[in-house]
Amino acid sequence: MKNHYVRKYYLSIALIAMMMMVTTIASAAEKIRIASVAWTGVTIKSELAVSLLKSLGYEAENKVYGVPFVYAALSSDSADVFFGNWMPSMATVANKFFSDGSVIKYVANMPGAKYTLAVPSYCADGGLKDFSDIVKYGEKLDWKIHGIEAGNDGNLIIRNMIENNLFGLGKFEIMPSSEVAMLAEVQSRVKQKRCIVFLGWSPHSMNERIDMTYLTGSTDATFGPNDGTATVWTNIRKGFDQEQPNVAQLVKNMTFSIDMMNQIMTAVYADKGLKPEKAGLAWLKDHPDVYRAWLKGVTTSDGKDSVAAFEDYLRGM
Repeated sequence: MKNHYVRKYYLSIALIAMMMMVTTIASAAEKIRIASVAWTGVTIKSELAVSLLKSLGYEAENKVYGVPFVYAALSSDSADVFFGNWMPSMATVANKFFSDGSVIKYVANMPGAKYTLAVPSYCADGGLKDFSDIVKYGEKLDWKIHGIEAGNDGNLIIRNMIENNLFGLGKFEIMPSSEVAMLAEVQSRVKQKRCIVFLGWSPHSMNERIDMTYLTGSTDATFGPNDGTATVWTNIRKGFDQEQPNVAQLVKNMTFSIDMMNQIMTAVYADKGLKPEKAGLAWLKDHPDVYRAWLKGVTTSDGKDSVAAFEDYLRGM
């Protein structure tokens, strides 16, 4: 009888150990959910993160949302990481989630960015240089300012400028569009030497493809001081860094220079068939110091050398 109880005891211990092992494996294999928006730069960062995670043995996906829905997803545990928090322009959307603790601001991944209104340089040469100049060119601009997707923080800032008649813009209308469609409209106007005011940002290949000038005059009530100078942050959902410390370390390490992003985006636009992920990986292949810094203190999902695993992944491209 005693042996019977001993066998039951050891069987119970074995079952508990197996359950713990299954739980550990499930945790390591849990899909990492990257939230992104349909902007080329954020897409590149997000797809690079997915590739790195897959090389380390994780399941990962990049899911595209509008900006407000990114924060709804992060705060409701439907997404884990977001590489595209442009501040201060996103403050009106993001700050309430930072304040209630459901989303963590986490780490600045790209200082020295820019996000504000821009014009073709021939418009600036003609006198349209500042936010206060826009109204003077209302007729030439068809009383329109061109933005990107509806619900985007930049669009919200422009809408607020119009609704509150800031800089005398009360007669203007915002034209929401996709990034690609907006830039196509800009390039069409440039060919005709017509004026247009549009949302511009750096890094982006638009700065290489269009002779453009950023307007001065931005304030705290618009795109922030210093003429729209921005810092891009990586955000995570509450608790993610405790649940996935290895992935959180990778995410924390992933910083991006303006030059890096401009080079990758220019490659994407130069070759219409080149996907952002492939362009980013090709750039990393030529800059091993960058990915080695990203992988410092990081292992594969089963505890092995992360650099060796990623370099194997790159060789298989």
